Amino acid sequence: MTLAQAWWQVGREPGRQVVSLGVALALTAVSIDVLLVGRLTLFFDLCFMALCLGLAALVRRRDFFLVALLPPLLMTAVFTFVALVARDAVADPRDSVLQAVISGVATHGIALGVGYALCLGWLGWRLHREGEADIATELTRELGQAG
Repeated sequence: MTLAQAWWQVGREPGRQVVSLGVALALTAVSIDVLLVGRLTLFFDLCFMALCLGLAALVRRRDFFLVALLPPLLMTAVFTFVALVARDAVADPRDSVLQAVISGVATHGIALGVGYALCLGWLGWRLHREGEADIATELTRELGQAG
């Protein structure tokens, strides 16, 4: 395998580093969008979807499970932070924090769904591409190594 093929086929980054990178990049996208427009727009949605795909490409094989759970948790954490700091960017300023989080996730739900599908699809493709067509067998093996 050449270096050009390796960057998108085989991730080598530990799960914790990938999660940290995901949080940092998601908050960067939020910051840019809020500074330029004053609220979250399609820019954030596109960044989030690309981020989900990128994180799935970067993570090492034994941390797939962590990244497979990341997109909904990441979006909820980001919207919780935004609801605490700049509530009017995702909801009405008079809304409660919980209402602002729910409103933000609902408004950007398509981006969450597409990003999640891209993430899981890429992880599944990597499992299949690396020679294990039977995902159940692969997951059993991976979970056995983690313990």
